Amino acid sequence: MAVIEMRGIKRIYRLGGKGSEEVIVHALRSVNLSVEAGEFVSIMGPSGSGKSTLMNILGCLDKPSGGSYSLDGIETSKSGSDTFAMIRNKKIGFVFQAFNLLTRTTALENVELPLFYSRSFGRNRQYGEKAAACLRGVGLGGRMGHYPSQLSGGQQQRVAIARAMVNDPAFILADEPTGNLDTETSLEIMSLFQKLNREGKTIVMVTHEPELAAYTKRIVTLRDGELVSDRTIGQKELT
Repeated sequence: MAVIEMRGIKRIYRLGGKGSEEVIVHALRSVNLSVEAGEFVSIMGPSGSGKSTLMNILGCLDKPSGGSYSLDGIETSKSGSDTFAMIRNKKIGFVFQAFNLLTRTTALENVELPLFYSRSFGRNRQYGEKAAACLRGVGLGGRMGHYPSQLSGGQQQRVAIARAMVNDPAFILADEPTGNLDTETSLEIMSLFQKLNREGKTIVMVTHEPELAAYTKRIVTLRDGELVSDRTIGQKELT
């Protein structure tokens, strides 16, 4: 079953105008992309290739200028702002390079946050139970009461990954998730992603590092707004 189904995705930006000559930028040109449940995909490309634009559309942070994007059976390109907000909260787990944790909030409370925006989930006590289970799943069962300043960079990213998983999203979207980490810690995070993928999580990771992409199962490459390569690879395993 396809979690992500993109057909003919275009993104056009119109710059200038009103006194200056309008410049039309084709950030994405008829991109077709399908991701099945349980895949681990990396998206690569040089600066200006369109990978950030594609990530924004995948994450329902932006709408395409043309084409269709179905996420877990929902056609997003025709969705309104309320549906977009629901999709971002329930269907996508975001992991960013900068962690984006609330500094005055404990690890447990950071992971609980998406649940507070989910109308379907139960009482506050259940929030804590589910968030605690996610933190244990990323190896931070003993750090639940710690604040971000009391955690290493790798531990902060683990909190962010737990937060991404807490609503059991259709897929995890990771944007340069090891960009602020040293090499050893980066490999620890990639090992965690591999573990989650083996457990059935669908993961899409945007990266500019071929060494990290080698730990995924499939590499999609963009150049000048076009998808120029899509290949399944022999994934390097981390223990």
